[in-house]
Amino acid sequence: MKSADEIRKILRECLPEIQKKYGVTSIGIFGSYARGEAAPASDIDIIVEFDKPIGWELVDLADYLESRLHHNVDLVIRRSLHPLIRDTILAEVQYA
Repeated sequence: MKSADEIRKILRECLPEIQKKYGVTSIGIFGSYARGEAAPASDIDIIVEFDKPIGWELVDLADYLESRLHHNVDLVIRRSLHPLIRDTILAEVQYA
């Protein structure tokens, strides 16, 4: 199982490519991996921001990140966070 530091390192390595291909402006982790509470079955919660509208490319990005991290990911777009949970999630985000 990867640590939060290892995950952020991989995301940093991916950043130039995903910035160019998908318009990613920021990417980070939150949830159980960010809190150090992940179990082997936990997915990696990733929050992203884009500089342009994104459609089905979000699925491609998730597949790409899963292939790089060798683990299931759950992608969340920052602007689509529900107001009731936004502050809680943003308080624990660890950006790459």
